Amino acid sequence: MKLLFIADPLQTFKIYKDTTFAMMREAARRGHTLAVCEPRQVMWQRGGRVTAQVTGIRLTGDPVEWYVADAPASVALADFDAVLMRKDPPFDSEYFYATHLLEQAEREGARVFNKPRALRDHPEKLAILEFPQFIGPTLVTRDAADIRRFHEEHQDIILKPLDGMGGMGIFRVGPDGRNLGSIIETLNREGAQSVMVQRFLPEIADGDKRVLIIGGKPVPFCLARIPQGSEVRGNLAAGGKGVARPLSARDQEIGNALGPILQSRGLLLAGVDVIGDCVTEINVTSPTCFQEIFDQTGCDVASLFMDALEAACIAPSA
Repeated sequence: MKLLFIADPLQTFKIYKDTTFAMMREAARRGHTLAVCEPRQVMWQRGGRVTAQVTGIRLTGDPVEWYVADAPASVALADFDAVLMRKDPPFDSEYFYATHLLEQAEREGARVFNKPRALRDHPEKLAILEFPQFIGPTLVTRDAADIRRFHEEHQDIILKPLDGMGGMGIFRVGPDGRNLGSIIETLNREGAQSVMVQRFLPEIADGDKRVLIIGGKPVPFCLARIPQGSEVRGNLAAGGKGVARPLSARDQEIGNALGPILQSRGLLLAGVDVIGDCVTEINVTSPTCFQEIFDQTGCDVASLFMDALEAACIAPSA
């Protein structure tokens, strides 16, 4: 197959842990052809198709000079067997616009994973609202008084912006309410910005688990991101320690319930974040943790993903 990866610049990849690289490596091992571009290189003009300035690459196996590149060329996205949208968050206006270009490419025959409409319909913080049976006490509001009432009820809370990533902008406020006003001002901006507030889950001490869903099925192992020192965030980007573990019975229950729903909407890959027994986020833009799980357990997540991708490309278009 001819695969196009829409991603961040290759120079920014840390290939020892990068999930997109793990996908590329497995695809190359199977004999698939690789090409890359950035979202800014995708364009459409009336009378033509959605195209991109793409660069064909071949992997070298060298840990530093890990690829060789062909000269860039303009190619229609529909000419690839699969287009993989792997641009990292934030999901900003430009990401939003990119999903519309990708949806136009779909109308021209492109197969895009994850499906552009599904990326728009599943904001990673708000996607959990559809599954109240699996989440803890949660509030989404622009009203500072709502936040104060929630804190009064639950005492120990987490506040976070809806557009954050990697643990950015997350605050914990305990029973004493210290700094709650300042935190509300920072996140809420006098009612201009919505905030998600959740009851603090002490099980975070045992890790914020990333449960990967591939082709509607949970991967047998998750990666528990464990906060270090006095840090409340388990995100790897915030210094958390990643420990791979078999799924618990609750993790499996969540994965089995959410997996078929997410797959039916065109989400070939999703990362469900679970603290204790509660879902806290559903990541769909560019879920990670393939390599950490493989390195610690031998479970070849990239191979499971490529199996699902190949099967999806054979299936009739929705």
